[in-house]
Amino acid sequence: MLNGIEAIFFYLFAFVAVASAFMVISARNPVHSVLFLILAFVNAAGLFLLTGAEFLAMILIVVYVGAVAVLFLFVVMMLDVDFADLKRGALQYAPIGAMVGLILAAELVIVLGGTAFSPELAQSPAVPIPPVAERHNTAALGDVLYTNYVYFFQLAGLVLLVAMIGAIVLTLRHKPGVRRQDISTQVARTPETAIEIKKVETGKGI
Repeated sequence: MLNGIEAIFFYLFAFVAVASAFMVISARNPVHSVLFLILAFVNAAGLFLLTGAEFLAMILIVVYVGAVAVLFLFVVMMLDVDFADLKRGALQYAPIGAMVGLILAAELVIVLGGTAFSPELAQSPAVPIPPVAERHNTAALGDVLYTNYVYFFQLAGLVLLVAMIGAIVLTLRHKPGVRRQDISTQVARTPETAIEIKKVETGKGI
């Protein structure tokens, strides 16, 4: 159970996170939407800290706020996309969006109602969690990742690496007229192809 101060911070973080999430989808300026998204991430990180998941809080700040949200902000500012033109045909996708929202709501109800149907499920985790006094959350999570799930962890990293290389290959464009370095050509050069010797007569230039 939360004490008085923790309850105050919980309601503060939760209220600001929900309000920021609402402003993300209601703000007219896309730059303001990204800034509200960053605010929602920061308050969600505060909620993770209250639950003792400091690793998830730091990941949320470093990865999502420090990389993803800032990337969105720079992309929105540099591309200068006309979002008013993009929103004109948004109503025709309202039924599909409503269906997806109902599916997500049903999944949340199933997840939250699972503890009511089987309360012992939440009390029996697959991996025993040591008390906080013995080992911090980050160290315990590292032990689980690098022992029980090390192959899955490496596989996830490999998938991300392939996705990054694929994105670079698909977006790389060679512009004509731009000189680029060719390592194989440089290594295969010989003195005959690298230099040209000219005999200069006395009193005359090249």
